[in-house]
Amino acid sequence: MYDLIMLYKRYVDVETLISKEGRLKPLSIVWDNGVKYPIDRILEVRKAASQVGGCGILFRCRIQGQEKNLFYELNRWFIESSKP
Repeated sequence: MYDLIMLYKRYVDVETLISKEGRLKPLSIVWDNGVKYPIDRILEVRKAASQVGGCGILFRCRIQGQEKNLFYELNRWFIESSKP
């Protein structure tokens, strides 16, 4: 049997580079406790809806060897997290 993993919308701080052309590039995610996780690679960028509700620009990223969906939605960043 497959175990279902419940996902949550977790708003996070993101260090972001905004180019002179106005393009966003997330550089790292900062948790509430101040721990910073650099984004190793951006795998995909596109408009998308999230599994946890909401939509925006999806940045599918690799962070410490794991793929994460990071969304930019209405001037805020959130990830699809297995922990609320």
